[in-house]
Order: sequence, then C-alpha cells, then structure tokens
Amino acid sequence: MERDSAIELVGLSKVYGRGQDALTAVDSVTLSVPEGQVIGLLGPNGAGKTTTIKMMASLIEPTSGRARLNGFDVSRQRSCAVLQIGAVLEGSRNVYWTMSPWQNLMYFGRLKGLPGPQIKPRAERLLTELGLWERRNQTVGTFSRGMQQKVAIAVALITDPPIILLDEPTLGLDVEAARTVKEWIRRLAAEGKTVVLTTHQLAVTQELANRIAVIRSGKIIADLPTAELLASYAEDQFQIVVAGPLNGLRAALPSGAEVAPDGEVTRVTLPGADTGALHKFLGQLEAAQVPLISVTKAQPDLEEIFIRLIRDGGMPAVEAGATVGATAPGGAL
Repeated sequence: MERDSAIELVGLSKVYGRGQDALTAVDSVTLSVPEGQVIGLLGPNGAGKTTTIKMMASLIEPTSGRARLNGFDVSRQRSCAVLQIGAVLEGSRNVYWTMSPWQNLMYFGRLKGLPGPQIKPRAERLLTELGLWERRNQTVGTFSRGMQQKVAIAVALITDPPIILLDEPTLGLDVEAARTVKEWIRRLAAEGKTVVLTTHQLAVTQELANRIAVIRSGKIIADLPTAELLASYAEDQFQIVVAGPLNGLRAALPSGAEVAPDGEVTRVTLPGADTGALHKFLGQLEAAQVPLISVTKAQPDLEEIFIRLIRDGGMPAVEAGATVGATAPGGAL
C-alpha cells in the first residue's frame, strides 16, 4: 500500500451461506482511498455498502480479501486498525441507548485508550457544537432519532480518529442539524481526515465528496473524482441563465430549445452544441438588454447519473475505457 493511502481494500468479499444457498453481499471490492479524501460510497439498498463499511470497521469478518487502515490489516492487526477509525452506523448502532450522551462519550473514549482528562474537554466541545449539552445527562433512548444520530456522530469523533466512516450520517436530522453535520464533514476534510460517506441523499454527496464510488450487487461499477464523473455525463447542450423574462425573444430560439422560468431567472437550454447558434442568441439577448447570468454545458445532477449507472450496470464503454479509475460494467476495480 502506498504511504498516503489511508484505506486499502483488495479483493474484499463477503459471502453468507454455502452452496446453492450462498449469498454474495460484497464481491471482490478493490478500492484505495488517499489520506484526506472524502469519498462517497453509493449504491441502492442491498448493494453491499453497509457490509463493506462493517468489514472496514472490523464488525464483520471478510470471506476473502483484505482491508487495511493506515497500513494496519483489519483482520490480523485488529486492535491497531480499529484505533484508526470512528464510525457512525446506520440507525445509531454505535451508541448505548440506556446511557446518557456524556456516559457514552466517557465510555467509548476510555475504550479506545483516551485518558480521562482529554476526553472531558472533547466531549464538552462535541456536545455543545451538536446542540446536546443541555441534555448531556439524559438517557439516549428517550431522544428523537435525529438527536440519537448526533450522539452517534459525537461518539465517532471523540478520539479524533484519522479515518471516519459515515453510514447515513444525516438520517433523521432536521435542516439545521444536517447543516451542522455537513459543516463537520467539511472541517474534518480540511483537517486532513479521510471520510467514507454512504447516503441515499445524493445532493449531500455531490456537495461534499471529491470522489465517488458506486457499488451494485456487491461490485464496484464506477470510481471517479466527482467532477470527472459529472463531466462524463455532460450533454451536448448549452444552458443559458438570464435575469427575468426573455422579453419576447422566445420566438427567436431555434427549434427544440427549452425555456424554464425559475423564480427571478429564466433557464434556456439550446439543442445540440452549435456554438454559432449560441453566439447568435447571446447577441440577441444583448440587443434586447436581457441580463445574462451564466452559460454552461447542460449536465445532469448526481441523482440522474446514479440512476443511469445502476440501470446500465456501469459507465458507458467509451468513458470507462478512457478514464483512469473507471471500471468495466459489472466488474470490480
């Protein structure tokens, strides 16, 4: 493993059962994540995301392959490997509901070898910033789902681990709490932490992750930097955004153009990538004194791209063959 690889998965597989009843949850996943990167691990329900996370966290033993965290083999050097990570598991399963937030942080901090004098100030800071300080001594089981999720996040961060595994970290959170969590993820990345983010909220992934891996039926079917993945699906169309209405220019648009008023702006999508038609229309906007806001290549968002990937089983052949890190449809890295 390269020195700057915080996470290395090689041929990682998990099979439940034997013979005809065998179920392959994760199938030969190979993935290398550099230190300080936020990677979104996406996939539909049952794709193998959570199983992969649990194998990385040493909660499930792999059937084959290996996982290393900062060079420590999760199976052979478990005690050292688990010290590298903090994990938020789906459903707040990394906290004890019969204990208070404060007790959870004290317990898990000591469990990972953090001295008491270091735990207390960290616990106070985490609980304060997550809006839990006033309820620090109440039983977690009496909290709302969103508040339980906050406690789970605090527990994951109490020892200041270099690798953070986040399985649906904003699940059940209100808008303000979700924003707090997203700010935390940005801060962790800025501090050089390595973050693995799994979520069905693809807008969150597009906003936070600088790399995306998509898993389907236990296999990695795409692995690209976020910007590169989005660019791979950019369409041969121009989108023009202007302030206010078109002031009678709708009739001047070429056949097939789409006009979509959107609040105080109007979005115009030109068919094809004819730069001549684009410049002609921009000239008409200027003559009509319609304020121009932006001109971009039309591009689907991550949600649409994700749906295409899952439907098609991987990247289109041209992009996959031409892009470093992409995978053949239905195959592992």
